[in-house]
Order: sequence, then structure tokens, then C-alpha cells
Amino acid sequence: MGDVDSIPVLAYVLIAVVVLGLLGLVLLRGPKAPRGGYPSTRDADDLEGGPVEAPGDLEPGTAPAPPADTRRKLDRPESAASRMARLRGRLARSNNVLGKGLLALLSRDRIDQDVWDEVEETLLLADLGTDASTELVESLQRRVKVEGTDDPAHVKAMLREELVKLVDPTMDRSLAVSRKGPVPAVVLVVGVNGVGKTTTVGKLARVLVAEDKDVLLGAADTFRAAAADQLSTWGARVGVPTVRSDVEGADPASVAYDSVVAGIEQEADVVMIDTAGRLQNKAGLMDQLGKIKRVVEKAAVIDEVLLVIDATTGQNGMTQARVFSEAVDVTGIVLTKLDGTAKGGIVVAIQKSLGVPVKLIGLGEGPDDLAPFEPESFVDALLD
Repeated sequence: MGDVDSIPVLAYVLIAVVVLGLLGLVLLRGPKAPRGGYPSTRDADDLEGGPVEAPGDLEPGTAPAPPADTRRKLDRPESAASRMARLRGRLARSNNVLGKGLLALLSRDRIDQDVWDEVEETLLLADLGTDASTELVESLQRRVKVEGTDDPAHVKAMLREELVKLVDPTMDRSLAVSRKGPVPAVVLVVGVNGVGKTTTVGKLARVLVAEDKDVLLGAADTFRAAAADQLSTWGARVGVPTVRSDVEGADPASVAYDSVVAGIEQEADVVMIDTAGRLQNKAGLMDQLGKIKRVVEKAAVIDEVLLVIDATTGQNGMTQARVFSEAVDVTGIVLTKLDGTAKGGIVVAIQKSLGVPVKLIGLGEGPDDLAPFEPESFVDALLD
């Protein structure tokens, strides 16, 4: 009787073993793949490069896969040669109205005083300035009379020679951006708001990076809220650090000084300092620039003071240049927006007025649209 009662219990045990076995097989097989298979071997949230394997999971003799590089890729600035070739072409297309007008006048069958008056008027309208316009016309008149020629090609050659003289290729247009022992070169960039000053600092940083220089930027324009952010963005694109203050309206001279000290500590080649640019007729701005210069020079000598001028502003730009040159010793001019709306004569006028060379020109909004100024290339572009 006891043996008979034990049979159902044994049956229940066998059934339980079978059920557990079947369940184990299902779990070992894993989830069923969708019809047609998976479109990818990776889920959307998988890490790039696959999961990280523990050392114990690797086959003997194999190294773990390197982690994915999540750093932002830096821009590669355009080379100087490529940049210059492209800018020459753009200058020739956009700024040759002056040259065309002069050549049309000087190619007439008869060049009398009326023609010379028109030539002088054309030069004045091109912002060449009164003194330079008079000088060029008198030189051409004298040469045409002495050489007794009315051949358009010959006149064009004479015009080119006289324009090159006015632009003055003898001026030193090199940038003082070479490190001096333990101290970096210091470049102070000045100009009124709206001329492209901060953008110019960023573009010049790209030029220097392309020349394999270590650059550090100083955001000393503490009165314009977006200036430091804008400068930091330019620097980050080419891996250049920016020294800035977290306090709105901080002392610009203090930020400039900290930038130079950081440049010395980090062994930078060049420190470029962006300054405030409120209206040039405000005495406070000029006093502030003078203070920045004095404070910075407690740490290092300022090698360059670059004045940024909007080439489309004409005589207003000339006024700005004179005021800034009285506040700080300007060593070079950067002409921005020297495109179809600008008048090429401003190059001559501003150099003759200040005795300071145009060192850089900007011809567009692109990050690499800044290049050294070459007098002969500029004149050739005008007359092309």
C-alpha cells in the first residue's frame, strides 16, 4: 500500500525535472533574431569601438583595443602660399575699379589737362588722399611729357611704377612674432568696435598656427560681453588657449598682464591681446589702452601694436588711425573688408598719414581670409 502511494510523488518529481530542463534550453538560446537578421552588429547606444573588454577576457598575447578618441578635431589652417594665391585672385576681381578708370583715361588718343584733372578726381574718389593724388598725377605728367609717348601699354607700365612707389615696397611689413629667449612675443591689437578686431585676432592666430607657432590669446575686451566667448571659440578651433576673466567688466589691464604671465609660464611663442574698442573719441578708451601698455610692459615688452581699420570707412578710418596712434605706438595696420565695397587708395592714404605700413589685409569672412600685404601684388591686382 505504501509503495503505491509513493508512485505519484515520483511522477511529480520527474515532471518538474523535465520542465526545468526545457526552460533552461530556452534561456540558453537567447532572444530570437528578427526576420532577415539585424541591420547592424551594434546597438544605437553602443560605444564607438565596441565594449571594453576586461583583461581576463582577452586572448593570450593580444592587447586591449584603444579607447575611442572623443576629443574635438582641430581645424587645419590653410597654408600661407595657398592663402596668398586665393586672395590675389579675389583682390583682382573685386578691387580693380580704380585701375580700370585710370587706364581708360590714360588710353585716350589725346591726353590733355582735362584728362589729367579726371585722373586726379578718380584718385581722390578712391580715397588715395589729396597729397598722394597730386604726387601721382604730377609724376605721370612729367614722365609722359619727357618720354613723349601715348602708347597705352607704356602708359600702363608707368602708372604701375608710380603706384608701386606710392604704396612703398621699402616699408618693413614683417610681424614681430619671434620668441625672445624665455619671453614670448607680445602683440596688442587695437581698434574701434565693429571693424573686425576680435575676428582678426582669431584669424591671425590661425596664420601663426599654420607657421607652427605656439600661440596664447588674451581676452582683454572685458566691456563687450560676447568678446571673450568669441575669442575663445576662435582659439579652440585651432587648439589655442585663451586667458579670460570670469568677472564681467574686469580690469582689462589685469587680464592683459595675466595673459602675458601665462604665456611665459606655458612657453608660448606669441601672446596676442584683444582690447576694448569703444568709440575712438572717448578719452577713457585711450587712457585704458595706455594703461594696458604700461601694465603689460611690467612683464614683457610689447613687440607689435596692430591697428585694425575697416577699409570701407574711408576718411573716418583715417581719423581713427590718427587718434589711436596718439594713444599707443602703432607699428602696423590691418585693413579688413578690402573687397568690392572698399577703395584701394586707403592703403596709400593711411600709410602716408601715419608713416606706418599696412601689414595684413582681410578680403572676406572666411577663417583663412587674412594674409600679409604685398605692395606689388596689390598694385597688379588694381591694374589687372
